[in-house]
Amino acid sequence: MSTEAQIVLVVSVLIGAVRMGTILLTAALGELIVERSGVLNLSVEGMMLIGALIGFLVAIYTKNMFLGVLAAVGAGMLASAVFGLLAVILQIDQTVCGLTINIFASGFTFYLYRSLFPDVGTQTIPNLVPVGNLKIPILADIPFIGPLFFQQSAYTYFSILLLLLIAFYLYRTRSGLVLRTIGENPRAVDMKGINVTLYRFGAVLFGGMLAGLAGSIMTIGSAGLFVSDMIAGRGWLAIAIVIFGDWKPGRVLLASLFFGFIDALQMQVQASGNLQLPTELFLALPYIMTVVALFIGRRRAGAPIALGVAYVRE
Repeated sequence: MSTEAQIVLVVSVLIGAVRMGTILLTAALGELIVERSGVLNLSVEGMMLIGALIGFLVAIYTKNMFLGVLAAVGAGMLASAVFGLLAVILQIDQTVCGLTINIFASGFTFYLYRSLFPDVGTQTIPNLVPVGNLKIPILADIPFIGPLFFQQSAYTYFSILLLLLIAFYLYRTRSGLVLRTIGENPRAVDMKGINVTLYRFGAVLFGGMLAGLAGSIMTIGSAGLFVSDMIAGRGWLAIAIVIFGDWKPGRVLLASLFFGFIDALQMQVQASGNLQLPTELFLALPYIMTVVALFIGRRRAGAPIALGVAYVRE
């Protein structure tokens, strides 16, 4: 393989890493806000799946991508409202609530999709044209660098903007300080007359919105179709990214790009067919690396002290 071909291959993998990382970053940013408030939301996978299907259906029937994205965000928020009702207001075990939402989402999306498209098969798969990339004039034409940084999906640019806004909110606003304090010592915040439950419920809703948005990237922004359980563990990866990123926005970005790179790399290796290894090994590679990364970062101390602990007002 020539040097130029090798460079093209590397750039192709990096572009794929940014695209896959966008999905993970969007979901992880929502989970970051949720966990910073002291709530452990394990239903990111299910919320992404619901957002993926609802966004796809609305886009298919209305022929409007923007409405599809809004529907995905709304569907994710609705699912998170159910989780918030159970875990935050009724104070049912957060782990149980999260797993329940995931199980429900898997069955609900499969049933709804097959009910609406009973004749779906290899020859009749409902699909749409995915959202195209935004090409920034002049900059996008720079060799190698242009396609990587200046010819990405609108989702990618929005996720970066969202990262900056969330970082500003957490560390430069009073409300962000309150949210972080709730995750550490909710009783101290309650003694100041601030509604802990309202903050936590709002954080859960925000996390659900971003999970639904991340799901829409899979269908509307990438694949152009819906497949049962197509999220394929990326919701769990988003939770792992928050942990590996030490609950800090900047590190969450780096972790998202790292896991996006691993995902893109395994797909590129499979497509090339150069390595005679089982396909299943490449499919498992991102999750193997997740276990390794979490093991390496097991001593990180950035976790909110009250994470996963229901607050009972006395």
